[in-house]
Amino acid sequence: MSAIRSTTEPGGGNDMAQAAIDTIRTLSMDAVLKAHSGHVGAPLGLAPVAYTVWTEFLRTDPAQPDWPNRDRFVLSVGHGSMLLYSVLHLAGIEEIDADGNKTGKPAVSLDDIKQFRQLSSKTPGHPEYRMTTGVETTTGPLGQGCGNSVGMALAERYLAARYNKPEATIFDHDVIVLCGDGDMMEGVSSEAASLAGHLKLSNLCWIYDNNRVSIEGHTDLAFSEDVAERFRAYGWKTLHVSDGNDLDAIRKAVAEFRQTDDRPTLIVVDTIIGYGLQKQQGTAKAHGEAFNAEDVVGAKKFYGWPENESFLVPDGVQEGFRAAVEERGRAAREKWEADFERYRAAHPALAAEVDAMRRGKLIEGWDEAIPTFEADAKGVASRDAGGKVLNAIASTVPYLVGGSADLAPSNKTMINGDVGSFGADNYGGRNLHFGIREHAMGAIANGMALTYLKAYASTFLVFSDYMRAPVRLSAIMELPVIWVFTHDSIGVGEDGPTHQPIEQMMSLRAIPGLNTIRPADANETAEAWRVAMEQTHEPAALILSRQPLPTLDRSKYAAASGLKRGAYILAGSANERPDVILIGTGSEISLCVEAHEKLLAEGVKSRVVSMPSWHLFEKQDQAYRDEVLPPDVMARVAVEQGGSLGWDRYSGAKGAKVVMTTFGASAPIAKLQEKFGFTVDNVLKLAREQLAAGRS
Repeated sequence: MSAIRSTTEPGGGNDMAQAAIDTIRTLSMDAVLKAHSGHVGAPLGLAPVAYTVWTEFLRTDPAQPDWPNRDRFVLSVGHGSMLLYSVLHLAGIEEIDADGNKTGKPAVSLDDIKQFRQLSSKTPGHPEYRMTTGVETTTGPLGQGCGNSVGMALAERYLAARYNKPEATIFDHDVIVLCGDGDMMEGVSSEAASLAGHLKLSNLCWIYDNNRVSIEGHTDLAFSEDVAERFRAYGWKTLHVSDGNDLDAIRKAVAEFRQTDDRPTLIVVDTIIGYGLQKQQGTAKAHGEAFNAEDVVGAKKFYGWPENESFLVPDGVQEGFRAAVEERGRAAREKWEADFERYRAAHPALAAEVDAMRRGKLIEGWDEAIPTFEADAKGVASRDAGGKVLNAIASTVPYLVGGSADLAPSNKTMINGDVGSFGADNYGGRNLHFGIREHAMGAIANGMALTYLKAYASTFLVFSDYMRAPVRLSAIMELPVIWVFTHDSIGVGEDGPTHQPIEQMMSLRAIPGLNTIRPADANETAEAWRVAMEQTHEPAALILSRQPLPTLDRSKYAAASGLKRGAYILAGSANERPDVILIGTGSEISLCVEAHEKLLAEGVKSRVVSMPSWHLFEKQDQAYRDEVLPPDVMARVAVEQGGSLGWDRYSGAKGAKVVMTTFGASAPIAKLQEKFGFTVDNVLKLAREQLAAGRS
């Protein structure tokens, strides 16, 4: 192989560092060219930054990539995924399976890079958590990785406060993020940065790729603020590297971050997007813009690279890169493991908690304190019942940590007792105050879940719209985050249409892999929390009421444990064919039950089906689903204070529905229920019409 001569600034010559940097660049170009798809701008501009961070600072062990105290590296500019794949390849990260066992394969091989953006490859268009070992979070929607990183840094601070001892440091890792102009424009990163500054998360560093180019052109089209000044106002330390190829300046800035212990750090790095392409062409082949083989040849010529070779890794580059990462990471990991064994002997209960968190498991007896609620016609709001259940679980699960977007007293999501609030002066607090930042709250909760905590986050259901992106990403990443959404319907009353959710429930149900649960009473709420806590690869959305819901007499009606199957026969015989089926969720179940009792008195064989989770019901086998909803019983009434979309699958095309087809109104709840038909009389009327039509 011919010698590699780098002509890029600084240095040139047979410098191994420059050879590694240019390997990252050329692998990225070759992969994008072969795929005829992807982005080369960020990988070319940020290669020196990634090289410096990985080979000189990042504490990770290629042979044990899930080591708990590793530093986290987040590529928030997920469109530049080839940067990360190239680095994972050069670092020699070893692949592990879902159980943490080695597969004997590299996380990213050269063949994997050649399959960039192809079906079932380990190198998808944007980094995907669980798909590729070494990818710490799924990124792509800009700003989400930034938000995740705040959750990761926050979680480390909590874990350190709880588990570190004078003789043993179990958690002290850092979180380093590469972000870009798009991240800085998206509001979620601003929300997250504001909270990070307030919390003084000095273990967090964002490296901002200041290349001043977006898809439409120069950022001057829409973005002219002084980003560093903005971050100083947030309470961050800000540093500036004026040349993204200056390894000494990059090294000095990251070292200064390491020495900062009172605030997070933003390093602004001025780069040239598509470095090499831009120098050759005179104009940037920027974000997502097509380029061709001639462009690649020209860039390689500029780098002093063999122009006609593709996917070239020069001799010694991978070995040197991995050695630099491994030398530091292995020593740190081996020391940690030795320390943890001594810790296990000295603090067995705490060590057991750490073990459980790593496996995504719950400690034995975690649910022993969950209450059972006595029958009560007056009842209790499911948000209130949920608060009691949350506190019962929190008393036995110390790594259940979360909070609300400034609504905890209303959401009932405050953990009581002496656990305190999480803050710069108390990183051991378990109540998080996210402020009125729903979008960042969601992204932060995902980051917490990625760092072992059992995370929950709460707001009003109508405001789930503000955080749909991270809720969706929790499902994509299979993170067991618990989303608590209260004020679930027009039951909000006088606050009116702006605060009364209509389409939100259906919107959440539309997310694949999200278990949306709307419990009917206090005992179903307890079961909903039980299900949510036991999920290991799915998030849950608990939909809870503000208004009181009667607590059903479970000696007369079926046990609330039926919730775990999504839908169950609550009232009426399971052994005989019903004449009519009343299907409901949440607060409307009480209407169905009352209507059912009146139908029984009339000699009608009625059945009430409580359907708190469509998601869980669809997972049941066909025999069970047919048992609950016999296909030949066409007389059905579905009742829910939400949008109508999707209910046809359960009510049938000719079944009746008492649902919302408009926005709500501002009025007392009783007036709203009457206006929109959520009354026992209306449910009875529709049931009788179904029977009269001969659909039983």
